[in-house]
Amino acid sequence: QLLESGGGMVQVGGSLRLSCVGSGFTFRRVNMSWVRQAPGKGPEWISSISTGGATTYYADSVKGRFTISRDNAKSTMYLQMNNLKPEDTALYHCAKAVRVDLPPRSDGWGPGTQVTVSS
Repeated sequence: QLLESGGGMVQVGGSLRLSCVGSGFTFRRVNMSWVRQAPGKGPEWISSISTGGATTYYADSVKGRFTISRDNAKSTMYLQMNNLKPEDTALYHCAKAVRVDLPPRSDGWGPGTQVTVSS
């Protein structure tokens, strides 16, 4: 099971940190991803991290602004989001990933946490 938190409403240029807690599986052995879905649009894979955190992936749309990390001792993954833009408004989900360089599976996502960026 995956459960996200940390979303909210912020102004343009603001920051948020999302968290994703995993349970019911061996978190430290699983690559993880963040996916977001804006209203009326399809899912966008934005970031992934390897089991130990050494390898990461970022979509061009968030590169340089978002940072993915994980704390395996807490079975938690994070997404630090800085310099937020209106186009970052979406429901953010965490997901298990087979590989860091591929999109995650389309099932088993957490319920999501809403991020709204106002101008």
